[in-house]
Amino acid sequence: MANWPKLDPAMMTKDLNMCFGCGKGNPIGLKLAFVWDGETATAEFTPTEVHQGWAGIMHGGLMQALLDEALSYAAHFNGLHCVTAEMQSRLKRPAAIGETLVIISSVKSKNRKLVRTQATITLRDGTLVADGAGTHFVFPEKAFEEFKKIRKTDTQ
Repeated sequence: MANWPKLDPAMMTKDLNMCFGCGKGNPIGLKLAFVWDGETATAEFTPTEVHQGWAGIMHGGLMQALLDEALSYAAHFNGLHCVTAEMQSRLKRPAAIGETLVIISSVKSKNRKLVRTQATITLRDGTLVADGAGTHFVFPEKAFEEFKKIRKTDTQ
């Protein structure tokens, strides 16, 4: 972490509305809305023409973004504040523009410093489109206690 930029938890979580993955206010974002059932985070996404690489096919880099967001949400719903440290993925088949994708993620293991998550992207019929796994660095709770104080002041 010696070569990481200074990460200020207050700034990292201050404007989630502009998050590329889930921010509702980001005009070019994916606007993912994950729900939690107690074990898995789930969202749906239907790519449009603006999400394509080859004509009619969703861009692979955006598929990676869907996986990264899902992997992070699994940790988030477990009450952990993290950043992705490592991610592996496999693209199993192209996703056509207009084809609804189901994104599901969960936590595989966690300890004080790291969380390991897994995710899949399927079609509604269960056909596997992509899968991935991630390792996330957990921020110490002390850093987020400070964020809560700052946030409380900002909203008053």
